Amino acid sequence: MQRELRLTRREDFNKVYRHGKSAANRQYVVYCLPNPRIERFRMGVSVSKKLGSAVVRNRLRRVMKEIVRLNADRIRSHYDFIVIARMPVAEMDYKEMEKSLMHALKRAQLLRS
Repeated sequence: MQRELRLTRREDFNKVYRHGKSAANRQYVVYCLPNPRIERFRMGVSVSKKLGSAVVRNRLRRVMKEIVRLNADRIRSHYDFIVIARMPVAEMDYKEMEKSLMHALKRAQLLRS
């Protein structure tokens, strides 16, 4: 995922958590906050240590970022959002993760119609 599409600073994460809206399904929680100052969108990823070892967590992060990268044209611009992985994600394959993540983004109203 391109650097300008990433949320990296702690204060950006805190702003989205504090002021953003959340939507969830069984596998993901999505916090989103409009940000008119950016042209596209920015994404942050959070994977808890409860989900597994560092290898498992990093794999989940990479897969989630890849799913968003491949579907970037479907995601609405001018938003910051954070995706939090829940426990069932650790056992899912790529297609299931993609379907579930796109469903969570749809529930958060982040997908273009």
